[in-house]
Amino acid sequence: MKGTADIIHAARAAGLGLPAFNIAYLPMTEPVIRAVADQDSFALLEVSRIDWMKFGAKSPRAVMEEFRRRASPSHVRIHLDHVPVIDEDGKRVDYRAVIEEALSLGYESVMVDASRLPVEENIRVTAEVADLSHRAGVPCESELGAVLGHEAGPLPPYEELFSTGKGFTRLDEAARFVKESGCDWLSVAVGNIHGAVSEATKNQKKIQARLALDRLAKLWECTRVPLVLHGGSGIRQEDVLAAMGMGIAKINVGTEIRQAYEQALKDRGSVTAAQDALYDRTVVLVRDWFRLSGIRQRILA
Repeated sequence: MKGTADIIHAARAAGLGLPAFNIAYLPMTEPVIRAVADQDSFALLEVSRIDWMKFGAKSPRAVMEEFRRRASPSHVRIHLDHVPVIDEDGKRVDYRAVIEEALSLGYESVMVDASRLPVEENIRVTAEVADLSHRAGVPCESELGAVLGHEAGPLPPYEELFSTGKGFTRLDEAARFVKESGCDWLSVAVGNIHGAVSEATKNQKKIQARLALDRLAKLWECTRVPLVLHGGSGIRQEDVLAAMGMGIAKINVGTEIRQAYEQALKDRGSVTAAQDALYDRTVVLVRDWFRLSGIRQRILA
């Protein structure tokens, strides 16, 4: 069976960006997998520390158990998303313990996020986690630059962020980072932003973001590893599709599917109704937004 590292490389070679759907609540698992399978597509399911600390994913173990009950290996794999070294509230995290637990549970790829640290320390931490993951036979994702949005408090105006390039991944650091850290996939900041997760803002519609495509193309040229687009909800479609030809092989989607599930649960008071709404939204994303229906064989061949 093809491993996750090979699948992401196959997506990159085909000019495709596979969606990675964040499971913020355990009942989201089944409808997302069913939607991907019904579209004969391929995706990752993932859970981040935020999903179990601030929403209803409970724990990496709980998500893995639910995934195993529902899994369809020919359509989905499971990824550990964002394990920060310093979290969105400025607190230090025992990232190594979380990642070691995930690897022992059988997660098929992992991400450490040391992007809030100086680049030298980011390289050191990423190299440490890459060594752990490689010994377990799975790829390691890291982040360089700052994909903003999870922090407490309001963001600066988006146009100010984009025009100044605040937090954007630096070209002069990217090649060195990949070489010295040993990461397999690199999450980059090129205008994408995370959905807000604070209690006051988590239900707000995301700002429509756009991507600095020229910078993205240069990042691919100088790193030559699969690139990852975090904050995939709300980016204008033409930029997302263009990014697939510029090294983006994985696109994280959290806010859009979480809000679809939460809104239906609130309006109709039924988990089943929320799952139905989530299934419908996932189908639209796979089929119409990312245009990835029927691509499974291209990825797994």
